[in-house]
Amino acid sequence: MKNVFIAGVQKSGTTALHTYIGGHSHVSPSMKKELHFFDDEKIDWQCPSYDRFLSEVGYVHGKINCDATPIYLYWPNSIRRLHNYDPKAQIIIVLRHPVFRAHSHWRMERMRGAEALPFSDAIRSGRARVKEAKNGAHRIYSYVERGFYAEQIKHLLTYYPRSQIHFTTTDQLWLEPKLTLSLIERFLKIPEELNCEPEYIISARTDSEDQIIKTDFAFLMEEFSTDICTTAEVTGLPLGNWLDEEYQEPVKDVK
Repeated sequence: MKNVFIAGVQKSGTTALHTYIGGHSHVSPSMKKELHFFDDEKIDWQCPSYDRFLSEVGYVHGKINCDATPIYLYWPNSIRRLHNYDPKAQIIIVLRHPVFRAHSHWRMERMRGAEALPFSDAIRSGRARVKEAKNGAHRIYSYVERGFYAEQIKHLLTYYPRSQIHFTTTDQLWLEPKLTLSLIERFLKIPEELNCEPEYIISARTDSEDQIIKTDFAFLMEEFSTDICTTAEVTGLPLGNWLDEEYQEPVKDVK
């Protein structure tokens, strides 16, 4: 059985990528996106059963099984559990500018009714909720913490060799979709047959919450700038434009 995991990051376009890759004749996508198996704390990880995962991933003989659960890169122990299951798995990581990722994440939780704090407070005092959470990780309020990519990727590299990991960015997926997908096909060693145009773009809201104010952007860039440089070094991705104070995303928002 061959497996590919789109293991990060949330709000970076993983829904679209899962759909694109799932359309390849050599790939069998999971029956639903985000199986949330390897981050499931209800499982006895001392002696795990993989029956649920095998059922939900929709195993098809001779094809590459694809699970897209972007919390895996962030959630404690998920990568170790995934490696214990399949040390030969191929991992795809899609990175989004951490400020825009944080804002998109926060907006999603506001729309779900899970977040009461305005963005400015959520990225400042609201971070105490993450520190107080078990293992210092929180599924909802980790707007800032999920954006520190470098340490998460270094952790991933302690389990999987660089040859089994493919890094790309949201910008690349939307600006150069054909090339981005071709590079993924080469990584997976499957024929190059995908030719997709960007989809799954969420219409931007027009109220004041849709904008990142300059003070919040500047505050978060102070938090993230060093990490962006380190992430570029670790992944080999050209992320220098993320440091530009005038940086703008090529799309309004993504899943």
